[in-house]
Amino acid sequence: MPYTAPVADFRFLFEHVVDLGQVTSQDRYADATADVIDAILTEAGRVCEEVIAPTRRAGDTDPARLENGVVRTSKGFKEAYAALAEGGWVAVAAGQEHGGMGLPQAMATAVNDMLSAANLSLQLCPLLTQGQIDALEAWGTEELNALYLPKLISGEWTGTMNLTEPQAGSDVGAARAKAEPNGDGSFAVSGQKIYISWGDHDVAENVCHLVLARLPDAAPGTKGLSLFMVPKYIPNEDGSLGPANDLRVVSLEEKLGLHGSPTAVMEYDGAKGWLVGEEHGGIKAMFTMMNNARLGVGAQGVGVADGAYQHALAYAQDRSQGKSKIEGATGSIVDHADVRRMLASMKADTFAARAIALACGVAIDMSRATGEAEWEARAQLLTPIAKAFGTETGIRVANEGVQVHGGMGFVEETGAAQFLRDVRVTAIYEGTNGIQAMDLVARKMMDGGEAAFALLDEIEAFAETARADMPDLAEPVWQATETLRETVEWLVATEDMNARFAGSMPFLMGFARVLGGYYHLRAAKADPEGSHARLARFYITRLLPEHTGLLAHARGGADDLYAITPDDLAA
Repeated sequence: MPYTAPVADFRFLFEHVVDLGQVTSQDRYADATADVIDAILTEAGRVCEEVIAPTRRAGDTDPARLENGVVRTSKGFKEAYAALAEGGWVAVAAGQEHGGMGLPQAMATAVNDMLSAANLSLQLCPLLTQGQIDALEAWGTEELNALYLPKLISGEWTGTMNLTEPQAGSDVGAARAKAEPNGDGSFAVSGQKIYISWGDHDVAENVCHLVLARLPDAAPGTKGLSLFMVPKYIPNEDGSLGPANDLRVVSLEEKLGLHGSPTAVMEYDGAKGWLVGEEHGGIKAMFTMMNNARLGVGAQGVGVADGAYQHALAYAQDRSQGKSKIEGATGSIVDHADVRRMLASMKADTFAARAIALACGVAIDMSRATGEAEWEARAQLLTPIAKAFGTETGIRVANEGVQVHGGMGFVEETGAAQFLRDVRVTAIYEGTNGIQAMDLVARKMMDGGEAAFALLDEIEAFAETARADMPDLAEPVWQATETLRETVEWLVATEDMNARFAGSMPFLMGFARVLGGYYHLRAAKADPEGSHARLARFYITRLLPEHTGLLAHARGGADDLYAITPDDLAA
């Protein structure tokens, strides 16, 4: 089924729901005029529909492979990536100094959303490069950036991040890779890294690895890690490619999904690298890339949700089975009540997750443009929610998409299962969703809940204004926000961190449910007689009430959880 880019949805969200106008009114983003935004969305949508989406199935049926030490990508990937690079789509938000478009992060998030729907396996490649660009812009030396940024931004070179090692999964501080000074300003990096997405390929001429490793005098744990730029080919001063570096792909992982994305085990054997950021400051520098990737991964979940929804809707509209008792039934299964429920849930949740991701992008943009602490706090608060809720939505919607197809959803020829298999890993990488939730209830509440309360005040103020003409929608949103406020108050008053952690994932999902209600309410207010109001009514009436159980779980503490012993679990 062909993919249709949701360009009109982004226009509506930017104008009426997340207020991109406050971003484009800032001097930093003055070039992002209404005409430019419309042109970018339209052309990105066209590229996704006509160039990227046709390669999605090939990524599943013709996986990336390692042949005699060379990684070959799926059929059509090289040409599709070239179109992305030539169109400037790799670096929508990168600075103009080195050739980027300099557009808002919210715009880059919209483009990543569409690319993910079209072909998630391929989209991973530019997403990682975007994160590397962010890290270099923040931490790279002038000389390093002058050499690497133009090539990364143009898409001639691509980027990766190398954190995980066989003995160290989410515990990055247990990494053992080492770096020895070469005496000329460079370092010899040695060690093995695993799960390196797009660790090698044939779509671009060079692969640039950001690698966490330890200097000889490094302290144990994360405080002893430094970050190094380690390219596949060592560039000459003019940017041309020099000799091959001392690194290799040991193997490619065989995965549940994302078969078109080469996930490599990388071996570094005294490979030449250059320091990024300060010595022993690698985690701080790497987190710049990871935070970029976390919002990007949230957008991946949203994009796949949209792709899976479109796929399921087309099937439901075409499939005839049984009879519906509603007046004017078409004869297709879209008229059956449970199928209609599934499709409405898929669409409503995708809208909510997309709005949260774009709102996070807007907060990042406002933070960069104004330097105001309040916007930085808003961006920090929304990032784990956007990542976790976006990916959980992608998984849930893709799963429902299989169900809408019935038995044919379990048959590979329909393509429904690929969405589910591909998106499943997004809840795991860039920090599992459980880690995102723990970050939300711990680090993000170190301000005593100030950033959260400011957002809740905004929601309640809007609900108050909406009560005048749509009280049946505004009142439930206001009440849900009060329940969330009480839960935040409980969290910040609870000193036992494990008690917070025990309900952290339900808290994050409950928070997202309330945010979804808020953004749906804003959409309904802007389109009171249209489809947005009807979808908002469905969400607020049927999905928003889930917040009650989720937030009750969040306030439950840890005692009953740990009363269940390991023996009980094994019984």
